[in-house]
Order: sequence, then C-alpha cells, then structure tokens
Amino acid sequence: MLDGNLTGLKPSQIKALERVHKRRTAADQVIGADLARFLTELSGEIRRQLAVLIDRQGTVVHVIVGDDREIVIPDLSRYRLGRSGLRGLRCIHTHLGGEPLSQDDLTDLALLRLDLMAAIAVGAHGLPGRIDYAHLLPPTPEGKGVELLSAPSVHDLHLDFPHFISSLESEMERKMGETFDLSDPREKAILISAGREPRAELEDSLSELAELARTADVVVLDQVVQRTQKIHPRFLMGEGKLKEVIIRALQQGATLLIFDQELSPGQARAIGAMTEMKVIDRSQLILDIFARRAHTLDGKVQVELAQLKYIMPRLLGKGTSMSRLMGGLGGRGPGETKLEIDRRRIRDRITRLEKQLASLSKGRRQRRQRRIRSQLPIISIVGYTNAGKSTLLNALTQSAVFTEDLLFATLDTSSRRLRFPQEREVIITDTVGFIRKLPKSLLGAFKATLEELEDADLLLHVVDISDPRFEEQIVAVERILQDLDLGTLPRQLVFNKTDKVSSQEVAALCRRFNAIGVSALDRSSFNPMLAELESRFWPGEADDALHEHSEP
Repeated sequence: MLDGNLTGLKPSQIKALERVHKRRTAADQVIGADLARFLTELSGEIRRQLAVLIDRQGTVVHVIVGDDREIVIPDLSRYRLGRSGLRGLRCIHTHLGGEPLSQDDLTDLALLRLDLMAAIAVGAHGLPGRIDYAHLLPPTPEGKGVELLSAPSVHDLHLDFPHFISSLESEMERKMGETFDLSDPREKAILISAGREPRAELEDSLSELAELARTADVVVLDQVVQRTQKIHPRFLMGEGKLKEVIIRALQQGATLLIFDQELSPGQARAIGAMTEMKVIDRSQLILDIFARRAHTLDGKVQVELAQLKYIMPRLLGKGTSMSRLMGGLGGRGPGETKLEIDRRRIRDRITRLEKQLASLSKGRRQRRQRRIRSQLPIISIVGYTNAGKSTLLNALTQSAVFTEDLLFATLDTSSRRLRFPQEREVIITDTVGFIRKLPKSLLGAFKATLEELEDADLLLHVVDISDPRFEEQIVAVERILQDLDLGTLPRQLVFNKTDKVSSQEVAALCRRFNAIGVSALDRSSFNPMLAELESRFWPGEADDALHEHSEP
C-alpha cells in the first residue's frame, strides 16, 4: 500500500514505489541491501524521506512518502498487538541529512509498538550510509524503555532478526506476567486525572475512581495525576504528556484508559485516534456499572436511556460514505448512510424508552398514593454509595436486600415495613447511592426512581464514618438533594460503621454533626436511632425499651 503525499512525483517514480510494495527481504535480515539502496537513491532524487513497513515474514506491506523532514505512518489498527505488546511490523526509512533517529521516530516506535525503527542515511550519489535503529525494551527498574543502536552500513548490521524478535517477545511476556496474569480476561486500565484542582483533591477523586473500576471488575495497573493551569481543549492534558501516558500504558499491557474528568465528544475522539486502547471517562464507567447492576425493569430502562443519551453526540462518521444528508436540489447524495441510520435508530429508541419510563412512573405514583393513603410515615434512606444503606435496611427489617462491598451495589429502590412497639409502623425505603461528579445524564434518568424521596416524611442520611472523606461525602449528598429540589425535607444524620472507629471519636463527631451513631452489623446499637424516630413520628409516646421486629 502506497501512502503519503505523492504530489510532484513523476509517474515513473510512483511506479517504482509501487513495485516496492509486496517485495520481500531475507527472513533473517532487518532490510535487504538492494531494497535499502533503492530507497536511498530514490529518496535522494526526490528530496523526500521514504519509508517501508515490513512484517515478520519479510514482506513490504506499506510504502510511505514523506517530506524532507518526516514521514507520517498510516493507521495500523488492522495489525493487532500480540501478547507481548508488539505489532509485528518494523519501519525502515531514510534521513536526507544523515541525522540519527529523532524524538518523533522514538515516539512512533513506542506509541505504535513497532518491532524496530531504523533510519538509513542518504549518502553521496544516493548511496546508503550509516543505519541507526532502536527497539523497545521490557520494563526496567531504571525506566529505560528504548535501546538505541547503530551500524556503519546495512552490510555491517549483523542482526538475526527472527531470533532477536523472538527473544524480545519472550522477555516482554515474562515481565508482563510478573505484573498480572496474562490469561486473565478482565480489562487492564490506567486511571488518569488532569485538572486545575489542588493535587490532593485530584488524588482523592482518583482513589474513588479506582473503587469504581474495582466495582466494574477492571484491573487497575497504574494511576496518573497531572495538575495543569489550563485544560487542553483537544486532549485534556498536553499532547506530549498524553503520548507519554499512552506509551506507559502500552508498556504495562493496558487495554483501557479511564479519565476521571468527563471527556467532551471531541476530546474522546482525539484521544481515541491516538491509541487503539479503549478510552472512557468517569461517566461512562458509572454507566457501565449501572448497566451491570440494574435488575428491575425500571432500572434497566433508565440505564439504557442514560447510555443512549451519552452515546448520541459521540457518534462519528468519516468521509463521504458517512456524510450527512442534505435536502433540496443537488443534495440527495448516496442515500441514508450508516451513521444516519445509527442516529435515527438511537433517536427512535430514546423516544420509546421515554414513553416506557413515563408509563412506569405512572405505576410508581399509584403505588406511592396507596402508601400515602395508608397514612404510614415514610422514611427514605439516602447517602453516599457504599455507606451501608442496604445493610442497615436489612438489619432493621430482617429482610434480604442485596448487599456487597462495592460501589452502587443497590440501584433499585426497595421498600419494607418497620414495626415499632404498640403496633406502630413506618415504611422504610432504600435508594441508589450518590457519588461526587454524578453524571447529569444519570441524575436525570434516575430522577424517576428518586421520586420516591418526594413523599418521604424523613430522610435518613447514612454516612460511613470510617471513611476519611466522610465530610466531603456529606456535602456531595446534600448538594445532590438540593439539585433534586429535596433540600427542604426533614432529615436525620446517621453515622454508620461505628465499630471501625473509637467510641470517643464517634461521640465527638455525633455531637459535632448532631448525628446518631450505629453499626449496621450490631442491632443492639439501633436503640438511640429508633428512639429518635419514634419521638419524631409519635412525640411524647416513645417507649424506654424498644424491642423492634419487622415484617417484610
């Protein structure tokens, strides 16, 4: 395949370049002497850099025409990376001034995971001169990623290429095997955060992203934080820094980049064009977790709706085959393209899901009206994700709502009856957990589920007091309640997981925040909380001794 700018080349020169394609070099050579001489002679004649990409069988699969300073390597995504992380292609190109490999050459080597990058100097009369070459190295403690070598000429390059590449791949696989199990089918991710906030705040948010990744069953290989004064409009971080991060990710065998900041459609496309690894952001990761954990029809519809609204602006087509349709004379084009079909299908699906959601919302309203007519007080448990809300509900009502030590273990609302002495009852409801930087699309989609909170007589705000970030989590939950226009509802702060904190610290924090301390794993710790609930709903009638029991 012939790539690059062919403007100004004579037909005879283009034909000569086309003949290079599909040529072969000896299996044990980096490049044959005849092919090297042909490249340098033609490169000297047209005063442009020329390059060939050669596969492991010695066949030339690409011929690239550059300018006098550089070549541009085409898309190589059709050549998949092997288990070692190498692509199985080597790049041999010419340098008109006899200069060594440039930084761009080395970046391409690492970014594209080539077997080898070599530059042949164009000497007098177009004869091949010195050859400089480089190859990647397995990860080393010193952080050296590339080996630079040279030879006086192609004839002096004594390198048994098949043996060399086999040894290099084996060592790379061995090093990767020390980091993670190569047979593990799970995604391997690098977490990235770039923002103007203080570094401690960025690191704190990235730690939470790591928990989200664990919840999504993703193996986290590394984390990268960059505090910047200016967000790059195209790459979020600087282009050079982003290339460094991608190279580092490829060296470690990563398959996924997860950004803590929400990427615009343009940023997602630009970063995705730089690497074949999957690129997602925090919002997309949360959407994936929700999609895995939604079990009821309500939850599934809301998650799918949020996903489609997220995907819609990120659809991209290239070239005339993906051009938008125009109306009127001369604008009828080739017919409805795949991109237009995809967009139309998504729009139609969104419309159907919104209608279905409205119908489900009507059913929820009817159920809520029945609860209201029963005149039973309604308590809704709210709080940060993984604060122990479902565990507390189970302990209070002796029920079996699903719980797990993961973020967003509960997505669907669950209502149970909680019975007090003297045949008094309340309805207590568990809700989806909140999180900082909750995607707006998710907040809108789950507004229907969170309608349950509007009818609550009391919000039980459960907080994991053992989390060092619990104060920030309280603020995040309060902010979301304000966004949902629920800020005026009465609420009681409950500090959960007191078994993990000293009793003196619990007492001090409860006084400071006007909270009640409990351990959802210890029912005997519930008495003060239950006494407070009784005093709120039946003032003056609270019993001194509470022997609560439940009815599912």
